[in-house]
Amino acid sequence: METLEDLAELVRNCTDCPLHGSRTNAVPGEGPANAEILFIGEGPGFHEDRQGRPFVGPAGNFLEELLQSIGMSRDQVYIANMVKCRPPNNRDPAPGEISACSKYLDRQIELINPLLIVTLGRFSMSRFLPGQSISRARGRLRPVGGRHIFPIMHPAAGLRRQEMRDAIEQDFAKVPGLLDVLRMQADPASAPAVRDEPAEYRAEPPTPSLWDMMSGEPPAVDARSQPPERPEEPAEPPVDEPPPGQQRLF
Repeated sequence: METLEDLAELVRNCTDCPLHGSRTNAVPGEGPANAEILFIGEGPGFHEDRQGRPFVGPAGNFLEELLQSIGMSRDQVYIANMVKCRPPNNRDPAPGEISACSKYLDRQIELINPLLIVTLGRFSMSRFLPGQSISRARGRLRPVGGRHIFPIMHPAAGLRRQEMRDAIEQDFAKVPGLLDVLRMQADPASAPAVRDEPAEYRAEPPTPSLWDMMSGEPPAVDARSQPPERPEEPAEPPVDEPPPGQQRLF
């Protein structure tokens, strides 16, 4: 049976496009075979080409910071790229180069079978959402071909402009919530139990749908699922205001 390491060896020996002629190392990708999240970038840069690993330069450092901000580390996720060899001078990958590498990425997706695919930048987003703008598509979960795609701007863009960095951080903050919803949909038995409350106040909140997560709008609330109103608490006695010009000491 083919494994991710078998596939990586094919990538390291690939000569299917001109990029192999200028590479130092191919960069197949790395991470656990059972990762819940697959990150897909554009292509290796200078540092990645030297080390044969994805996202190890400045953009990679930012990616690690982003993962830490949501309580994760890079050894929990799989990181790959659209093309596995560095385009000369970090130019954009050509359509033929992307096409030649697509078979490797397709197989990685099949073998990992992630709950969530996070695309980093416009090239990887375009693989799943052709013709869409990254500035409009970012931060919204999309179902595509049986997969769940969450586009985010490339971390390198956040190193150049603060407003892009802010947007990337905001989108990353949504990832844990998306994973929770996808886990529940994949295995409803894994949903967290409702904490103990008095029976008269207990209610089962509706599980947000993927459409709610995609649209960014709060889920509709069914009035029948709401707990009965609690009795009003007695009002606190008013606090006397100090005379004009005198400060309150507490």
